[in-house]
Amino acid sequence: MSKEMLLSTRQKQAQQTRQRLLDAGLAVFLENGFQKTTISQIIKKAKTGYGTAYVYFQNKDDLFIELMEDVMNRFYEVAELPFEPTSNEDAYDMIEYQVRQFLTLAIQERKMMKVVKEAIGLSEDVNQKWMEIREKFIKRITVDVRYSQENGLAKSSLDAPVVARAWFYANEMFMWEIVEKDISNIDDIVTNLTKMYTSGLYE
Repeated sequence: MSKEMLLSTRQKQAQQTRQRLLDAGLAVFLENGFQKTTISQIIKKAKTGYGTAYVYFQNKDDLFIELMEDVMNRFYEVAELPFEPTSNEDAYDMIEYQVRQFLTLAIQERKMMKVVKEAIGLSEDVNQKWMEIREKFIKRITVDVRYSQENGLAKSSLDAPVVARAWFYANEMFMWEIVEKDISNIDDIVTNLTKMYTSGLYE
């Protein structure tokens, strides 16, 4: 076997081992919650050795952060939906759709998001990563607000980053409420959030 083929085989095995640890971690976190989960439980479920596991993840917090990023990337895909409205009506429809998709994901990922909420309160590393994720969303929303302002749809007197931050916080608040209170019907939340935001921002 050539050196290149051997390296490729090792890389594939490493990827499979890493994924096995992530899959095991997800299962254990969902079953036990963040606080009660141990790295030992994850390693046992993944059927890997301690030494092997620590090659990929420093501790359970490190592994959980990757799982959290994976799920939040699904939420971020909603933030990245094309946003180039040509009228206020277009903007309203697009924003309403984004809000609905974002909050629907909160329902779909409720079990994981409950663990995320717990972890944010217990781990400084997880909390720090959550702050970074928030800022990523806010920066993306700022781009959309500025687009609307530059195209004469939104009030130019408003500060785009401040508006974006307020908008994300509003959605985040309802996301956690949906997760914690097991809310399934989000129609009223979507309608009122969208109306409140668009009536304040758009001309």
